[in-house]
Amino acid sequence: MLTHAPFPLTFVAGHQSVLHDADGHAYIDMLGDYTAGLLGHGDARVLDAVATALRTNASVGGVHPAETQLAEAMCERFHLDKVRFTNSGSEANLMAITTAIQATARRKILVFHGGYHGGLLYFATGIAPWNAPYDFVVAPYNDSAATQRLIAEHGASLAAVVMEPMLGSGGCIAADATFAHDVYVAAHSVGAVFIADEVMTSRHGRSGMFNLLGVKPDISTFGKYIGGGFSFGAFGGRADLLDYYDTSPEAGRVTVVAHAGTFNNNVASMTAGCVVLGDVFTAEIAQAHTARGDDFRQSVAAVLAQSGLPVCVSGFGSMMSLHALAEVPHNAHDVAARNHDLQELLFLGLLERGVYTAARGMMNLSLTLTDDQLAEVLAALSETLAAVRGA
Repeated sequence: MLTHAPFPLTFVAGHQSVLHDADGHAYIDMLGDYTAGLLGHGDARVLDAVATALRTNASVGGVHPAETQLAEAMCERFHLDKVRFTNSGSEANLMAITTAIQATARRKILVFHGGYHGGLLYFATGIAPWNAPYDFVVAPYNDSAATQRLIAEHGASLAAVVMEPMLGSGGCIAADATFAHDVYVAAHSVGAVFIADEVMTSRHGRSGMFNLLGVKPDISTFGKYIGGGFSFGAFGGRADLLDYYDTSPEAGRVTVVAHAGTFNNNVASMTAGCVVLGDVFTAEIAQAHTARGDDFRQSVAAVLAQSGLPVCVSGFGSMMSLHALAEVPHNAHDVAARNHDLQELLFLGLLERGVYTAARGMMNLSLTLTDDQLAEVLAALSETLAAVRGA
């Protein structure tokens, strides 16, 4: 993902929304580290709090106050009964699936074509051969009827349905509200656990994107920006599911699921998360940032429409993706039909004009982007499209 001919960019410095590479070039950072860089670069509130905490505690091998504080903040913000911490969103998704398997005594996991839930849970083109060895069923995204049929067909052996409210790595394809609700109801009708992958999309609205769609998952997974630049992951939800990890004598559990991890509750990530949710990215700021992203995406769409080229933009809130397609894609099959040469020219044209995006077209707004910088991005996009059209 980071390698691109003739060699990958090497960044040596970043300040707010600007990145500097090893050759002295400056770029407006429109990638936002694939949604992890929501705060921009060098947020003093996070860095100062972490530095202060690390002077007192570094790696304690036990519980510490910031862990409890962050757990309380996440449960309140995202409407969770309980939450557990991991080192990444990938680990959070693996643990969420493990929880569902233990709770249901079933083995099959329904996922969606184009979905991405970590390096070992990769479905961009179906089931990857390097995936964790679960028994997967792959459904088409944004197709209620086909998904409902698959859930009914495999219902007796289905442990969980794992779903992103928007395919992130798959092209920023948002779920239709009806589709999301239908999948949730169908999963519950067969006794499967509904797992929401909100590693990227929990930035949307006050309490995440599924909340905006009117769906309350059984388990939700988190990661990316909550760590404020430090490694972070979490999974949380219904108490009866999270209680499979309760080792206290009072719980009286015959079977307890082990969840080890030296750095699961590391001081740096826990401290950073407290600052992020408590100060830097409050529910009110998250709501405003989602609206700002929607407005910017409309401006991008207007620039693309004026170009006369088969290009479009998809997304939700502060996450979006450029596509070398005439129509906005509805699923991963649509994304696969993009004009790859034109897609590459969009990426390189923006890069040449000082705008850093993902080669696959993804853009994510950070909090530090100014209105002037967003105007520069729109101008660079317009110039890129004109150059491509002229050629």
